[in-house]
Amino acid sequence: MSRNYKFHNPEGIYFVSFAVVGWLDVFTRNEYKDLIIESLDFCQKNKGMEIHAWCIMTNHVHLIFRSIENQKPELLLGDFKRFTSRSVIKAIQENPRESRKEFLLDYFKKESEKSSNTTNNQFWRHDNKPIELWSNEVIQQKIDYIHNNPVGEGIVFRPEDYKYSSAADYAGEKGLLDGVCVFQYFKI
Repeated sequence: MSRNYKFHNPEGIYFVSFAVVGWLDVFTRNEYKDLIIESLDFCQKNKGMEIHAWCIMTNHVHLIFRSIENQKPELLLGDFKRFTSRSVIKAIQENPRESRKEFLLDYFKKESEKSSNTTNNQFWRHDNKPIELWSNEVIQQKIDYIHNNPVGEGIVFRPEDYKYSSAADYAGEKGLLDGVCVFQYFKI
């Protein structure tokens, strides 16, 4: 990871993006995306992760969060990535409908052999590129970027129509993840 991308302020609000190794399209199946949502929910309720925006794309996740219980944000995100790595790989292994099972599992195994800090499988890339969000304008810019990602990919016409993001919460609707801290930005 580049020295420019670090969690310098343990109380800061951060924008992070993390991708599946090889940018493999794993999250084309809703059951795998649901595991990410369950883990985000767990981190909110049990680990002090305050979530401001999120989006699960086919091969990566965007997240704006901060740690609110004196846990270093890098450790909180590391726990999340370790747990989701194991749970998604297990779901792939146990999914009788997964036509790419052998390919995916072989790829994760080979990626782990290239890394000194993984043993059996590597699911997520190691880089997160955390960016501390230092102003209301920058926070709003990143929220808009996250929510417009599915629009840019041609998945939906309107951000709030994409089920696997917090865009619905920002449109005054109920999203999949409870407890999203909707950011209110008022231009003066």
